[in-house]
Amino acid sequence: MKISVGAIVVCAAMTAMSVAAERLKPTERVADLKPKIMLEEQVPATFAGWTTDKAMIPIAPSPDVQATLNRLYSATLARTYRNEQGQRVMLSIAYGSDQSSEATSVHRPEFCYSAQGFRVKTLDKGVIALDGYELPVQRLMANQGPRAEPITYWITINDEATLPGIARKLEQLRYGLQGKIPDGLLFRVSTVGMTPEEGFAVQDRFIKDLYQVFDAGFRDRYFGSSTNRGRA
Repeated sequence: MKISVGAIVVCAAMTAMSVAAERLKPTERVADLKPKIMLEEQVPATFAGWTTDKAMIPIAPSPDVQATLNRLYSATLARTYRNEQGQRVMLSIAYGSDQSSEATSVHRPEFCYSAQGFRVKTLDKGVIALDGYELPVQRLMANQGPRAEPITYWITINDEATLPGIARKLEQLRYGLQGKIPDGLLFRVSTVGMTPEEGFAVQDRFIKDLYQVFDAGFRDRYFGSSTNRGRA
């Protein structure tokens, strides 16, 4: 059987690309070089007038969903906070030590809520002013029957605050080219029983209050680093 020169060139190119990809495959875990993320200990249960509302117990995911969470995430945290005005904010954080690809990255809330039967509308991206810089956030609106739940979230890659899409892919590529596997987390807050405008205002205040009291040694891991701010 005669093989064309073109086929040989294509085969050689594909082989070279395969070898290069294997050599460039990240091997160094950034998480192993930094203090360990411990959500329960590092996220304060009480701060700036907010206290954990233990009467509000988050609904446990189904066994199959929990199995997926255990495989993807190194740690998760779910709490409800209440302030002196009786306003409640639900906080959910999912941390993963491997954020090197879409397959291992934290899941977007749009998909998680849709999987639970919510109708999810993606609103405009927003920013929250924290110490002179603008934290990029995504706003969502989730509805299920009479329940209306405004949602704010962002994602970190190592100590870079970003959002899903091209920004996250570029960060993954940047670390991959350095041979590193970045860690990161999904930080999500939501409210119920309020209009979207009221809910987002309360969420922003909650985030700002939490940022101010957060341990400076871990603040960048949760909110993004001051040296990187503005890039996302």
